[in-house]
Amino acid sequence: MPNQSQQMKPIPENLVDVEKFMKNKIGLGESFDLGVRKLHIKNRDVHIYYVNGLCETQFIIKLIQEVVEINDNEEMQHDFFQIVENRLIHQSVTLIHTLDELVDQVLSGLIVFLVEGEPKGLVVDVRSYPGRQPQEPDTEKVVRGSRDGFVENIIVNTALTRRRIRDERLRFQIIKVGERSKTDIAIGYIKDVANSDLVDIIRKEIQNIKIDGLTMADKTVEEFLVKQGYNPYPLVRYTERADVAATHLLEGHVLIYVDTSPSVIITPTTFFHHVQHAEEYRQSPAVGTFVRWVRFIGIIAALFLLPMWLLVVLEPQLLPEPLSFIGPNEETNIPVVVQIFIADIGVEFLRMAAIHTPTPLSTALGLVAAVLIGQIAIDVGLFVREVILYVAVATIGTFATPSLELSVANKIVRLFLLIAVALFHVPGLMIATTIYIILLANIKSLNTPYLWPLLPFNPKAFLQILFRRAVPGSKIRPSIVHPKNRYKQPSNS
Repeated sequence: MPNQSQQMKPIPENLVDVEKFMKNKIGLGESFDLGVRKLHIKNRDVHIYYVNGLCETQFIIKLIQEVVEINDNEEMQHDFFQIVENRLIHQSVTLIHTLDELVDQVLSGLIVFLVEGEPKGLVVDVRSYPGRQPQEPDTEKVVRGSRDGFVENIIVNTALTRRRIRDERLRFQIIKVGERSKTDIAIGYIKDVANSDLVDIIRKEIQNIKIDGLTMADKTVEEFLVKQGYNPYPLVRYTERADVAATHLLEGHVLIYVDTSPSVIITPTTFFHHVQHAEEYRQSPAVGTFVRWVRFIGIIAALFLLPMWLLVVLEPQLLPEPLSFIGPNEETNIPVVVQIFIADIGVEFLRMAAIHTPTPLSTALGLVAAVLIGQIAIDVGLFVREVILYVAVATIGTFATPSLELSVANKIVRLFLLIAVALFHVPGLMIATTIYIILLANIKSLNTPYLWPLLPFNPKAFLQILFRRAVPGSKIRPSIVHPKNRYKQPSNS
């Protein structure tokens, strides 16, 4: 790690010294994608440093052409550096004065012009990062709505947000993190809406990240930011939809954009942020409320259906007479709780296999799972039919959960509830559920209660969780983010 004096070392006026530094520092001449273009203009040397693959070649050619034409169209003046700067026909030209800035800018995909005899350089942003075009995220699809989603390019992602919020108070503060990766991280917020203390805390936490590189991008930032440990429940929300990100900005949340990641981190968030989906706001309030309730039923089924069914299997007397048909009718050599665990973990195997299976083979995987595994396992007596039924319903509830992180966390809790029921029956379910709720209530994400607005109880906010209100009726921003401006209306300033 370079010391402070080395970081602040000024750019030498002799370009030969600069070239030697670049050869020793970043491997100029060793790495094929690092280059320098040397020009001789008006008896002065001009060097241009760049990285192939991160720059737009056509822009560079046009800039070099403009600089070379100084030989023919400009009279020799005293301030040659100013002439070069004026010739750089680009909207983003900035000055640098240190070698560390030179290295960082070149490796970030910008090009740097250096002039003989000048202890400074000109940085031109001609980045053209390889990547895909904005498209609808696979995990957040809607029937109606925009089809553009975030990509791995932080410039594109902030532009997609700017397109939806054309407010002069929208801010994107850039920070470089990672001693080796120097990854760009942008903190997005609306200045007169977002809580200043929250912005300062997030900025300070990100600046204090000390690591070689952020190869896992936003997930690494999250672990430094919220210090989650082994708590399975997500403490921040991810989204790949630009409209969802813009909505949260207007509510007073602070967003974190990490270069190379198509996901944006939303902070702070509660449990109920993870059970909402953009589809609810693309339908009428009545339809959106219905969709939301169905989703809630799915999430509850994913958590409690299997433990409740196992309980009535172990304690049939708990069932009223009209429901006495529930429970396996045939005997089996394998305990029901073991069958549930095998089936539940088997579904997780299939999910993981589907992720790693090439798309042309996914149909074959489904046939193998449905016919060879499911039906034959029942025929040979490994499973009773009801186990497969209830595991399938719980799995559908898991897939209905909008947040992947929340769905996996719920599955882990479900397995613990099953163990409690198998060991202690009714007291086990009651005690395990109580402990589960207490643990959730004690979770805080950036000092935000995880179960708000249920605990602490906020009636108006909780009604908005249960019912999807029409936009004209939602005039107040959520109090949990402590917004500067509580009302969703233009200010008079």
